Amino acid sequence: MNRVVYSTDQGRHCPDCSNPIDNCQCKQPSAAPTGDGIVRLQLETKGRKGKGVTLVTGLPLAGAELKKLAKELKQRCSTGGAIKDGVIEIQGDQRKILEQTLQAKGYTVKFSGG
Repeated sequence: MNRVVYSTDQGRHCPDCSNPIDNCQCKQPSAAPTGDGIVRLQLETKGRKGKGVTLVTGLPLAGAELKKLAKELKQRCSTGGAIKDGVIEIQGDQRKILEQTLQAKGYTVKFSGG
């Protein structure tokens, strides 16, 4: 198999589709995830040494929109957080505050988990 990894003409190439990184076809940004239209809030402590984290799943957003919403939610809760695999993680048990904030934005919100 003859795969080009680097070319002096075009620079780095994608190892999967062999196109230049700028024109990579296999790693195009995906469209917003689709679901049942319900945003779910879940408190998770497993694997976190007893520290609780509120997970926000089911948001029909991707990329910059998701990042912008995560920043707004973190500011509203006055705490830290992260985005991992399309799921917003907010430190602590912030379910009530997040429920109010997301409902005000027009989302249908449900609590999931225990």
